[in-house]
Amino acid sequence: MQPATHPSIDRGLCGTPGALAPGRAEVALEARTDMAVDPEGLVHGGFVFGLADHAAMLAVNDPFVVLGAADVRFERPVRVGERLVATAQVTDPPGPGRKRVVEAEVRRGDDVVLRGRFTCFVLDRHVLAADAGPGAEARPRGGR
Repeated sequence: MQPATHPSIDRGLCGTPGALAPGRAEVALEARTDMAVDPEGLVHGGFVFGLADHAAMLAVNDPFVVLGAADVRFERPVRVGERLVATAQVTDPPGPGRKRVVEAEVRRGDDVVLRGRFTCFVLDRHVLAADAGPGAEARPRGGR
């Protein structure tokens, strides 16, 4: 299965897709020195979150999927040079609605470094579509 979303994402910052299947995704990332926040090599959590978010978007895999909310817990720190793998799975059965709930996990080997629930929305058009206009963002598919 090919990615249908986020075609211009920087894979060096957000991870490289691996196994993709309907409702599931795996994305890998090696923590780089430019992700460090200090001389000890602690990686900024935003990069770990970005990896999980990328996996969640790929699990939904719609051209117009956007993140609406996230509830995450960081379990362990990440150091420069470590290889991370994010897995994500859509947990609600896709139906005519626009909302998709995705459970995601980022691991370093056997250790979980992040767990989260991502609430995603599938839109009818790009969130930045010119016809959306200020205050009239693109509506989720099936919306009113």
